[in-house]
Amino acid sequence: MAVRVLPDHIVNRIAAGEVVERPASVVKELVENALDAGAAQIEIVTAGGGKSLIRVSDDGSGIEKADLPLAVARHCTSKLDDDDLSRIATLGFRGEALASLGAVARLDIVSRHASESHAWSLSVNVGRIGEPEPASWPAGTRIEVRDLFFATPARLKFLRSDRAEAGAVSDTVKRLALAHPHVRFSVSGADRTPFDLPPARGEDALLTRVTQVLGKDFHDNAMVLDGEREGARLTGFASLPTFNRANSLSQFMIVNGRPLKDRQLTGALRAAYSDVLAGGRYPLAALFIELDPLQVDVNVHPAKAEVRFRDPGNIRALIIGTIRKALGEHGARAASTGGTDTISAFRPGGAPYQGANRPSGFGSAGGMSSDLGGRAAAHGAGGDEPGGGFSETLQADYGPQSGLAGLNQPTGQAETGDADASASNHPLGAARAQLHENYIVAQTETGLVIVDQHAAHERIVYERLKAALAGEAVPRQGLLIPDIVDLPSDDVARILDRSDELAEIGLAVEAFGPGAIAVTETPALLGEIDAAALLRDIADDLAEWDDSTRLRERLDHVAATMACYGSVRSGRRLKPDEMNALLRTMEATPQSGQCNHGRPTYVELKLADIERLFGRR
Repeated sequence: MAVRVLPDHIVNRIAAGEVVERPASVVKELVENALDAGAAQIEIVTAGGGKSLIRVSDDGSGIEKADLPLAVARHCTSKLDDDDLSRIATLGFRGEALASLGAVARLDIVSRHASESHAWSLSVNVGRIGEPEPASWPAGTRIEVRDLFFATPARLKFLRSDRAEAGAVSDTVKRLALAHPHVRFSVSGADRTPFDLPPARGEDALLTRVTQVLGKDFHDNAMVLDGEREGARLTGFASLPTFNRANSLSQFMIVNGRPLKDRQLTGALRAAYSDVLAGGRYPLAALFIELDPLQVDVNVHPAKAEVRFRDPGNIRALIIGTIRKALGEHGARAASTGGTDTISAFRPGGAPYQGANRPSGFGSAGGMSSDLGGRAAAHGAGGDEPGGGFSETLQADYGPQSGLAGLNQPTGQAETGDADASASNHPLGAARAQLHENYIVAQTETGLVIVDQHAAHERIVYERLKAALAGEAVPRQGLLIPDIVDLPSDDVARILDRSDELAEIGLAVEAFGPGAIAVTETPALLGEIDAAALLRDIADDLAEWDDSTRLRERLDHVAATMACYGSVRSGRRLKPDEMNALLRTMEATPQSGQCNHGRPTYVELKLADIERLFGRR
């Protein structure tokens, strides 16, 4: 077949396939044009999920009559002062959006430039460009896109329902609104629930807009982020681990004012929460990255949805480091919604509180979480050194009968705590009882706390194990009788290939005939554990990872697996001094508000909330 030059209308439709994937893509391009034009107010109206109608109106600088035909021609743009694509400071610059829309839909533009006495309109129908005509419109631009993909009906089959497409449009607008908090965004139409985001002003403008988009619960359960690394700066907000979602829709990434859905950035965010969130759960976040435009290439994706960093490792380290620093500072906090859920469980029918009756819980203004870190420093288990056993450290503070020595061994019946009343002024209070051999009830100055003993101790063991791994080789304890573990031959080979690395983290293994491995030593920090079950879990992890992945690179995951096996189990009865020792250690342990899987280690009930249950308030 001979080589031929494609006609313009086919070229435009091919370009439209890259730029215009769905109605949300159209909204993104048009709103970005409005923002580049300096708009302070942008209104979006849709019908049929955007398939029938998309109308975007703004009060920006407008388009002059002479520029209207050029605005809908391919590769024409007002966004570049020169031909330098290495320093792009605008959202749009490729000069394809309006031409692509005109090739697959009916496009109408009405615009008035400040230098002209009245507005001008222009229509494009399947690539056929009309002539500019006088029109009535105030300063700014209105663009209507009707019957999207009517010229390419096959594309319509790949669109989702009107409701789903309308939801995608809303998500796109919210991402742009987060990046530009000073602009008012209004979205309406018969196919949706309208919403209006007024402009945010002042020093707290960003927080105000984040709250508008992500809600008050996020505001109450967010950590402030502020970090810098090698010329790049990260600001914004990220949720406490215990405040999470089942999908990543509430993750917003903005680079130099440009909203992105970039795999590098979402991967770094996921890595930052790797040891505090369960699989399949996602944190909420609004991350704002600012860096020299020369350090980022925004011209690598037709729809400008991804970027390429000159030093991606620096950006990844910036995100992970900043978030983990915040997690360390806020790790003792649990989500404020935990108290609400607990109260709801007590109420007849389980109906949640509404409005002013909503309990404050952890993380809310005036809640215990706001000062837990500072108070823990005063009341913590002083001399708490990484790598040491619990009993030696805690006995020094709470007497020879205190500590967590022997927590993994059977003991007598559970007892109610009758600790000194002054212990109630600790952040996590004084232990009063153990329920169902798993939950510790503690009295605080302002209410009570319910602690999941296994989840809490799992976090404590994990943090100690991580501290040990960061130092010298982990202390090991030999087994009097090695545990023989039968495994498939592939798993045996994987484990033996990594035996030296496993030894560095305290787990000594050796071959024991075909299809079996002998565990001869385990990390001393873990006490008595089910070594066979631990090795099987590690074998599963190794099978999932790439052969080139060094175990040292996945130590946090291995440490979390080990911590689970070395923690106080559900069903373990604790004495009063053991319960209080656990509470004091939690107060001095980073990220003790959640276990290694992201579940809360405790919930708080304020006295006022309890009084409401009995009609006292």
